Amino acid sequence: MTTVVTGAGSGIGAATRARLQRAGKRVLGVDLKGAEIVADLAKAAGRAHAAKEVIAASGGDIDGLVLGAGIGPSPDSSPLIVSVNYFGAVELMDRLFASLERSAPSAAVAIASNSATTVPTIPQELVTAMLDGDEGNARWIAESVHPAEAYAASKLALARAVRHRAPKWAEAGVRLNAVAPGATRTPLLETGLADPELGPLIRAVPLPVGGFGRPEQIASVIDFLLSEDAAFVVGSIWFVDGGTDAVIRPDGF
Repeated sequence: MTTVVTGAGSGIGAATRARLQRAGKRVLGVDLKGAEIVADLAKAAGRAHAAKEVIAASGGDIDGLVLGAGIGPSPDSSPLIVSVNYFGAVELMDRLFASLERSAPSAAVAIASNSATTVPTIPQELVTAMLDGDEGNARWIAESVHPAEAYAASKLALARAVRHRAPKWAEAGVRLNAVAPGATRTPLLETGLADPELGPLIRAVPLPVGGFGRPEQIASVIDFLLSEDAAFVVGSIWFVDGGTDAVIRPDGF
């Protein structure tokens, strides 16, 4: 059996890949470079290519999927954020569902973000366009959206996509969940910290544990969600954020 990890070249994806491999699991990485499967998930053709290559390399037997490819906010990046973070994840998960079903019981985990609940000004029109599957319209709306808000919108839409699919997937023997990391020491975070506008905002976010997370800490939760120990966990969004969401939304549940 095979576990597929997108965004396997760095950050949380790389930490997840390393953890799974240490446990003796076969991992197929998907990334822009340096992975078994090189593909650009920002484009429909790249997603189709990735799915085709994953199925060929795995023989169509996939018992785990981690959707970790994503980009953070940077100037003029909003449309690209929509394409990579949402459509790059959702299209690939849907294309690989049949292989996961064939290998059931199996599991998939998407990497969302606590920004989906902690950013106060997420444009709902953009979230709706993504959930409607209209990439062209979503990219057009994103043109006028601040990249930080587009990032949060992409992760909110991804979390909702997981929730929408999870019940039927579970009936087919495929458990689908998501993690919602907070500020974690990855290249994505470092880019944000270096930005003169975003950096101060990131540093101002409350972190009750006292510091940024490590990719390995997120990977440990992903590993659990993929495991048989999580056999009764379906459609959940796991906050792994040092307490940020609890501080900002103490009555959120």
